[in-house]
Amino acid sequence: MTTQLIAMHGWAGDSRGWEPFAAAAGGQGWPWQTPDRGYGPCPVQLPQWQPGAGRRLLIAHSLGPQLLPSAVLAQAEALVLLASFGRFVPPGRAGRRLGTALAGMAQALRGPAPEAMLRQFLSEAAAPQPLSQLPATIVDQPLTDAARGQLLADLELLGSTTALPAALPAAIPCLIVEAGADHIVVPEARVLLRQERPHAELILYPEAGHCLLGTPVVREVMGWIAGL
Repeated sequence: MTTQLIAMHGWAGDSRGWEPFAAAAGGQGWPWQTPDRGYGPCPVQLPQWQPGAGRRLLIAHSLGPQLLPSAVLAQAEALVLLASFGRFVPPGRAGRRLGTALAGMAQALRGPAPEAMLRQFLSEAAAPQPLSQLPATIVDQPLTDAARGQLLADLELLGSTTALPAALPAAIPCLIVEAGADHIVVPEARVLLRQERPHAELILYPEAGHCLLGTPVVREVMGWIAGL
């Protein structure tokens, strides 16, 4: 069956990070879209399913599900969640620590030079690999005022998420790809996501960080999709 894919990046990411997935999808002849929030040099791009283009499959990294329109989510027929979560700030001590960190990040975004904070965040996302392993980042050039505003609005969304978006169908096939050495999504949030989607299949990369660098994630995700 032909599959059309929409792949949504997370907070402080952009559509350029999907190039290995896009190449793999192209090799299968699968229609491919990569929306963009406009944080960096890529323009804002909104997704839309193509009528008659095949099974509708959504791939989302991190905050990606929460950044998509409800109409797109509601029509998804399969779902891949990469280093993602439903609730980013869990209850308890881990949640209090994250809340403090998010407040500091928001303050930096409102300040005169938010790029240093963003580089630190992206370094933690890439870890244990160096930041240089990311093919491109939103801080490769100065932020625009519009990008800063969008980052701030989406950071507030990040802190307020309590579950996956309600528009996502609950019964569709789901694959969760989890990074065991994730510096961004805490273990408590990973557990909560598995509880939200108890019937999901799970791939765990114990040594991988939030960006899943150095893993066979493209091959394994594409293999899972082909087997649906």
